[in-house]
Amino acid sequence: MAAAIGRVVEGKPHVVRLALVVLLAEGHLLIEDVPGVGKTTLAKALARSIDGTVRRIQFTPDLLPSDVTGVSVYDQESRAFEFKPGAVFANLVVADEINRASPKTQSALLECMEERQVSVDGVTYELARPFMVVATQNPIEMEGTYPLPEAQRDRFTARVSMGYPDREAELAMLDERGTVDPLAALTSVTDAAGVRAMVAAVRELHVADAVRRYVVALAEATRRSPDLRLGASPRAGLQLLRAARAAAALAGRDHVLPDDVQAMAGPVLAHRLLLTPDAALARRSADTVVTDLLATVPVPRGR
Repeated sequence: MAAAIGRVVEGKPHVVRLALVVLLAEGHLLIEDVPGVGKTTLAKALARSIDGTVRRIQFTPDLLPSDVTGVSVYDQESRAFEFKPGAVFANLVVADEINRASPKTQSALLECMEERQVSVDGVTYELARPFMVVATQNPIEMEGTYPLPEAQRDRFTARVSMGYPDREAELAMLDERGTVDPLAALTSVTDAAGVRAMVAAVRELHVADAVRRYVVALAEATRRSPDLRLGASPRAGLQLLRAARAAAALAGRDHVLPDDVQAMAGPVLAHRLLLTPDAALARRSADTVVTDLLATVPVPRGR
């Protein structure tokens, strides 16, 4: 799957790997970067590589919560209300430019992302498994946007920035995409049942008690940091452990190492943290704070 997506998203193997980690961790991915670097392309490539149901939602200011979750419509013939499912009833949902929708519409995803279900008019509907939201947003252009609230950001397992490609990758893109769209040629390499099987296998990976304590110690360190006014939630620690499991599985191991936790700490924790005003004035970033904490929290050593 990584090779197939890598033919579309060139020169970004670490970004592709993180997307697969989030998929195997049963999480959701937030892709945040400037326009034109391939955010939507990555989301579409991941969607096409899975032979499952895929829906794309273009978030706009006039998008309604019912467009996302669904709505009950009165049927004249049966004289009863019939539920019309919304766009979230799919295995993979691409939420493009999610910060362009109003907070009311953004909040329609909260229950879906956390509980894998939708509640409409007092009735609960289960979502398909696997279920993953891949959202994109532009952090530079703020006019007409609504920043994601902390509760929404906390539901994303990881955040990734695409970054600009290196010179060779950009030259290759200019040569290849002048005549053909590699996304159109991308075919599925697995299906929903295959993803469910991989997710189940990842859950069985062994995690030593020392590694679990290391995850908790990292989360506690963010809550004590003088640079942060909001540290990592218990959900963040759980997501970090799940991501570390998936990273270990992709590395071909049946157990999790502290290195897996360290590799996932930045993408999983940084977007959940809020800097203090002093840290923001000092131009520190949440990623820098996480890096500093990784250097101070003792790493468990094997016997």
